[in-house]
Amino acid sequence: MCGIFAYLNFLTPKSRREVLELLLNGLKRLEYRGYDSAGVAVDGMTPDAGILMFKRTGKVKVLEEAIHAAARETEFGEACATHVGIAHTRWATHGAPSELNSHPQRSDDGNAFVVVHNGIVTNYKDIKKFLELRGYAFESDTDTEAIAKLVHHLWKQHPNYSFRELVEQVIQQLEGAFALAFKSKHFPGECVVTRRGSPLLVGIKAKTSLATNHVPILYGKGPRHGSVGNVQVEPPTPDNTADFINPGEEVEYFFASDASAVIEHTNRVIYLEDDDVAAVKDGALGIHRLKKSLDDPHAREITTLKMEIQQIMKGNYRYFMQKEIFEQPESVVNTMRGRVNFESKKVTLGGIKDYIPEIKRCRRLMLIACGTSYHSAVATRQLLEELTELPVMVELASDFLDRNTPIYRDDVCFFISQSGETADTLMALRYCKQRGALIVGITNTVGSSICRESHCGVHVNAGPEIGVASTKAYTSQFISLVMFALVMSEDRLSLQSRRLEIIEGLGMLDTHIKQVLQLDQKVLEIAQDLYQQKSLLIMGRGYNFATCMEGALKVKELTYMHSEGIMAGELKHGPLALVDDTMPIVMIIMRDPVHQKCMNALQQVTAREGRPIIICEEGDQETNAFASKALEIPRTVDCLQGVLTVIPMQLLSYHIAVLRGCNVDCPRNLAKSVTVE
Repeated sequence: MCGIFAYLNFLTPKSRREVLELLLNGLKRLEYRGYDSAGVAVDGMTPDAGILMFKRTGKVKVLEEAIHAAARETEFGEACATHVGIAHTRWATHGAPSELNSHPQRSDDGNAFVVVHNGIVTNYKDIKKFLELRGYAFESDTDTEAIAKLVHHLWKQHPNYSFRELVEQVIQQLEGAFALAFKSKHFPGECVVTRRGSPLLVGIKAKTSLATNHVPILYGKGPRHGSVGNVQVEPPTPDNTADFINPGEEVEYFFASDASAVIEHTNRVIYLEDDDVAAVKDGALGIHRLKKSLDDPHAREITTLKMEIQQIMKGNYRYFMQKEIFEQPESVVNTMRGRVNFESKKVTLGGIKDYIPEIKRCRRLMLIACGTSYHSAVATRQLLEELTELPVMVELASDFLDRNTPIYRDDVCFFISQSGETADTLMALRYCKQRGALIVGITNTVGSSICRESHCGVHVNAGPEIGVASTKAYTSQFISLVMFALVMSEDRLSLQSRRLEIIEGLGMLDTHIKQVLQLDQKVLEIAQDLYQQKSLLIMGRGYNFATCMEGALKVKELTYMHSEGIMAGELKHGPLALVDDTMPIVMIIMRDPVHQKCMNALQQVTAREGRPIIICEEGDQETNAFASKALEIPRTVDCLQGVLTVIPMQLLSYHIAVLRGCNVDCPRNLAKSVTVE
């Protein structure tokens, strides 16, 4: 949710027009995260002009039009050797979408300090009250404005402090989660960014190759603890210097919420950790931490991104989500590449290989996640129980924390998240880690918080996923957990035939997915019958119950239609009252161990004049006889059916959303990365 993009050019001449285009393009790359307003801040044409801000509600396109209109009135063509611009897409939390509530937020009428912010500051009311007593007047409803005014107040109290030191004093007073980028007319050519709980990275583009792959870190004596009104500071710590860039060298810096915004400019990035304060002054990047802990490194590594710009472009597809659905034959292969050897029938997960003996000795496995990632855990729980012979608990991260669930040192906790930044999941991870459990991360984002804070993990390798509604990440998470189950059972003689059956099924999976995708036109025809309906029931059981929940979630996310995933075994315990000849129903019935039980549910539905749409196996005439319409998918191993049965539901939700005129890639009120509770 929300998106930060900032740009600093040092001794690299750029016109303000070019800087604004860079900022706008960066925001466009972050649109998929979800937002309702956008804004940018750049330097004016003269030192006296201060900082210019442009803010608009609605899409980045509206902001772009406003800037172009201003450019016709003001000459933005003059080049600047050094310049800083910050930009933001906002998803409303404090205050309704409006220009006043949009970011950047400012410290005063003169725009002395401006800031963009992702996250939520939980103690902003205390800070606001403190500042109001000192004469500050607030113009917005946001928590962010308190940050901008607090840094201004501290600057007046301590005019000799550097920009970085001022920001350090500010974040000592903040509670909650945030990523922040600051700009000031009092510190021209400087930018300071920091994070706690929300993702932020720094991209580096130097004229010559970098001298080293690490940026050193300096540490202070730690924050003072006290009220906002009693801000105390340690003796100033010297600014860090960046020895990876020669003094006076031309360099450009990009600060962003995720890599998709910087990859077209550079593939060299630093992922900031919580409470890192990164400051650029005179072209040198310094990273400072308020307090050193025992496990802190001496430097931040400069990572080389493998993402390519083509991966985040729509190509010939109408929407990113459509593209990502049709990428699944490739994404599941990428998830298995180098891990499943189909000749030797061996499975290797390098990220957890050294921890397998410890995992085999554990008391229980706990799979903890939210939303779609939670459904991937539900989809594989039955197989994990079968192949590991361990108790497997599946937990929603938010509920898990509310209950203060008992965690033991011999528990193994899996945290599943596409972004690796999901706030509830991340807090649950820290809760379990503090209690001594082994932490395994399952993410799609290298360098994410969950990735870094786990003891070990599996990167699902699904590739960039831009659409807010997850599709290919779900199937790749599914496959990752299946591979883990196979690794855990490799030495069980009694399970070898079952393992070989599953590995053979994995080898055919990409071909089977391609066959399912050929049903797209049939799914569109079904969508044309359903898109004006108000509700949809999706029923199944066994390995396909997770598909029912995930399919219902996709319909809700994309179409705003009520939808419910129902366990078919619970039909007689209430849901059957909903069934009549007007209620749209989808039933998933495969030739697996629960086939006859699903057939019983199907007959109960048709006996009440229900007209179900059925997802079944190819050639299943018995089931087809009860269907108003049927989608036939290839036969595969029972535990892999969920990968195939979910794809028609992804396509159905996509087509219904298009027919209803919904924004497929950015559904209302939703964000790709849920970084606040």
